[in-house]
Amino acid sequence: MMKKLLVPVATALAAVGGAWWYAGSTTAELATLIPPASAQESATTSSAVALVPDMILGDQNAPVTVVEYASFTCPHCANFHDTVYDEFKKNYIDTGKVKFVYREVYFDKYGLWAAMVARCGGPEKYFGISDMLYDGQRDWLASGADQGIADELRKIGLKAGMTADQVNACLNDNDKAKAMVTAYQTNATNDNVKGTPTFLINGELHSGEMSYADFAALLDAALAN
Repeated sequence: MMKKLLVPVATALAAVGGAWWYAGSTTAELATLIPPASAQESATTSSAVALVPDMILGDQNAPVTVVEYASFTCPHCANFHDTVYDEFKKNYIDTGKVKFVYREVYFDKYGLWAAMVARCGGPEKYFGISDMLYDGQRDWLASGADQGIADELRKIGLKAGMTADQVNACLNDNDKAKAMVTAYQTNATNDNVKGTPTFLINGELHSGEMSYADFAALLDAALAN
């Protein structure tokens, strides 16, 4: 199974950034709180690419490229992280067989906030923070409404070695938030992504949860081509 994308989120999320005062837990409710000018001020595709680069692990010249589309609030993505990712990384990324590209999907403002914290530490800390977000997903999502979740995400940033000022600056960077949403929608539209987790293995689309054995079989088939 996978978590499906239900509605477009660019307008709804473009201005939330670190704006904890926005009420409403659904995308539709949040959209009504954003002034029309916010949509007009959303990032262009070119600026988004510059501000929101892909996060990549592995050999740039590896024979197979795997692109994962995932959300930090998606339980199916957390399950992939818990049951498949470590073996995948050890056997394919670390051995030079696969270049791994991770692309964020935002179902809701909490997924966007989590991604902003992950990116706050730069590429060198991104995947370590991602591990923390997935490992503790149930805990930080269960910490209450906006302020509670924001506080838990700040704690993760602090645990990753950032200062409180750094984390707060990242969470309140609305220009970055707009660019992230623009990059997400552009990539997901171009790659025909309908839900998470979704994987492109040398450009071939695979959606839904998989066991390590099934995922490895797809990778081995791509390596054999």
